[in-house]
Amino acid sequence: MTGTITITISPDGKTKMETSGFVGSTCKEASQFIRQALGQQMSETFKSEYFSERNLNNTELSETNP
Repeated sequence: MTGTITITISPDGKTKMETSGFVGSTCKEASQFIRQALGQQMSETFKSEYFSERNLNNTELSETNP
């Protein structure tokens, strides 16, 4: 299965990145280059699927550009 990374940019410049379709910690590995490019991370939220070993990993990040 292929993972998806979705980035949303609000009118005030804040960005939100959401990953889906990744197994285990691969979501963080796959999105690392984007997290570095977006700048300072303001918050990080893990969906319930992140903590389930049987389900696919979904991570939601809120970031803002420097």
